[in-house]
Amino acid sequence: MNTVPNSFQEIPTGFPGLRLLQPRIFKDARGSFIKTFHADFFAELGIHFSPREEFYSTSAKNVIRGMHFQIPPRAHCKLVYCSAGRVLDVLLDLRPTSPTFRRVFSRELKGDPAELLFIPAGFAHGFLSLEDASIMVYQTDIVHAPECDTGIAWDSFGFEWPVNNPIISARDRGLPRLENFTSPF
Repeated sequence: MNTVPNSFQEIPTGFPGLRLLQPRIFKDARGSFIKTFHADFFAELGIHFSPREEFYSTSAKNVIRGMHFQIPPRAHCKLVYCSAGRVLDVLLDLRPTSPTFRRVFSRELKGDPAELLFIPAGFAHGFLSLEDASIMVYQTDIVHAPECDTGIAWDSFGFEWPVNNPIISARDRGLPRLENFTSPF
């Protein structure tokens, strides 16, 4: 593990560019305080990320959102974390030159203890909400571009989602299957 003093601890993922970070948590009688981004600390870890947009989603238990990404020329990096509730975060490497091409990384994320995922361009991202009112926060380095926004069908890449009868949007049900997708990354 790599540690930058007073900031973030890194946990190896085994995927090039994919970074799992544990922020320092300050707790007292009032509650807690967590810094989720600091450009200098990220740069010390070799992460060069300039957020351009931030948004969040709230999901009921058993909702699957994903597997989403933007294609070039508007492909983006993301910093994601669960601020409340619990989710199973799932990533699929779509970079043909990567040694982890078409491999899956998954991690349970929750509000406490906090963990952040820095996701480079070329990964499909999704999650399963494990509790009602789970909140996922996303920062991206490219503003949302609907013409480049796409994804891979959640059930097309061999991942065993731990849920029966997931709740899935019509959009996500209509995404192409991995076997019909040619990666532009």
